[in-house]
Amino acid sequence: MGRSWLLTRLHMGLLRDSQELGSTYVVERYLGQGSFAEVYRVQHRFLGRQAMKVLKAGGATQAEMEEMLGEALLLSRIGHPNIVRVFDANIIKIGGIEYGYFTMEYVPGGTLDRFWRSYEGKLMPVAEAIEVLKQMCSGIAVAHAEDPPIIHRDIKPHNTLVGYDGAGLRIKISDFGLAKRVNPLTFLASSKGTLSYKPPEAFEDMDSPAADVWALGTTLYLLLTDTLPYPGLEERDLTDGTRFLQELRPASVYNINVNAQLDEIVSRCLAKEPATRYATAQELLQDLEAWSPESVTAASTWTASSREKPSTPALERQAKESRSPDQLLEEALELGQNPAKLIAAADMLEQAITMAPKLREEYASKLKLWRRGMSM
Repeated sequence: MGRSWLLTRLHMGLLRDSQELGSTYVVERYLGQGSFAEVYRVQHRFLGRQAMKVLKAGGATQAEMEEMLGEALLLSRIGHPNIVRVFDANIIKIGGIEYGYFTMEYVPGGTLDRFWRSYEGKLMPVAEAIEVLKQMCSGIAVAHAEDPPIIHRDIKPHNTLVGYDGAGLRIKISDFGLAKRVNPLTFLASSKGTLSYKPPEAFEDMDSPAADVWALGTTLYLLLTDTLPYPGLEERDLTDGTRFLQELRPASVYNINVNAQLDEIVSRCLAKEPATRYATAQELLQDLEAWSPESVTAASTWTASSREKPSTPALERQAKESRSPDQLLEEALELGQNPAKLIAAADMLEQAITMAPKLREEYASKLKLWRRGMSM
């Protein structure tokens, strides 16, 4: 037993494909997991495809279950197009043990991390990176505007979903599992999240809306340059904050399409002192809205052959197991001929476009029509 049994159990997952959950949900497939929950794609009896997050801690008391489902409660109160929607929260029995779960909207395009990696050896176009950040800021700004403010504490590409709706690209912030209201007097909270996206004050166990801004700036820097502003962060001792003494290399050093105005925005997001940063996501959004591309080209032709996007075993396994963009495209076009299957066709086309951005120009308009329920 012990470790080998645990690894097998984690690999198997709490739920299995085609499993029926009461008379409401049917499990379609496993999507992934984090430290506290597993995520599945499920089919609701009446409402269609959704994502289900099942908490790993089973057998909790009623009070513990309510606390663990706090993320669902928080998301249900923050309604915004750029924050993932929650539909339901409840308890299910698996093997005689009760587990908490909640269902959210399913975004078939996947994460921003996957979207960014789909550009392979090329940088994401600057205008597209700005659009992504504007939508991220729009969602987080709603949380920061709460009284007292709610901070996400774990903003990163893995916790950001990329989809398409009738208007085009749609970004949705997800995984509010570490989100917390700040102290109404100090506007601070204890620090949590991923080290690569945490500011210097995190080493003093302080988190705030300005720390969320740092994470947003780190994400923008990554999309513009294909590198993190402080790439050695995860390798340092948790008590070592001296690495921030080095000067930040402007994003324009890596990307000639980044102008001085954008360099200044990124630098302010990554200011070492919280008071020097944008105080909230709304302030950052205002400057991004005012940004002008000037001579920035529509798409970058810079090739990063010497600095390819890093891979991971999970990504490599996903690539082997997944269908190719061409296969997804072919199946989507076939499904799209049936008006009754436009939603499934749109989901499949969205996955193909996210995996292969070259398809976007030719098929984005078709995707918009399908999302509106029109087949032409």
